[in-house]
Amino acid sequence: MRVVLQRVSEGAVTVNGSEVARIGRGYVILLGVKTGDGPEDVAFLADKCANLRIFEDEQGKMNLGIRDVGGEAIVVSQFTLYADARKGNRPAFSLAAPGTVAEPLYEQFVARLRAALGEQTVRTGVFGAMMKVHIVNDGPVTVMIESPSHTAERAEP
Repeated sequence: MRVVLQRVSEGAVTVNGSEVARIGRGYVILLGVKTGDGPEDVAFLADKCANLRIFEDEQGKMNLGIRDVGGEAIVVSQFTLYADARKGNRPAFSLAAPGTVAEPLYEQFVARLRAALGEQTVRTGVFGAMMKVHIVNDGPVTVMIESPSHTAERAEP
């Protein structure tokens, strides 16, 4: 499982011309689910996102978390995070979990993040929909995080 987390001053998601989510300061979290992911991946990434300290304190150091600054989050499903473009010019998406597998894990991620940050603090896009995502990246600060089972696959012996 993989997230691309962007610290934003504002974010929004529109589906079919209708806004479905809007936040001020916080995170836009793009979430990709890989074949083989499970509840342990959900727990690791949701907890990591909830506790990540990437907001500046009074000394200008990234030392504050989203709760410390009263921030909000939008979670957007994005299977293209598992695009493989090593061969040719058209990416393959065979590493991405199919929707029937990915959607329940996406929902578990959202539920765990809401439990950590508050029900009203976490909004979502629409799973599987074509979305317009408005991101005003603050910094810019963008962090990619993968669940340990996938980072171990790439670790050198």
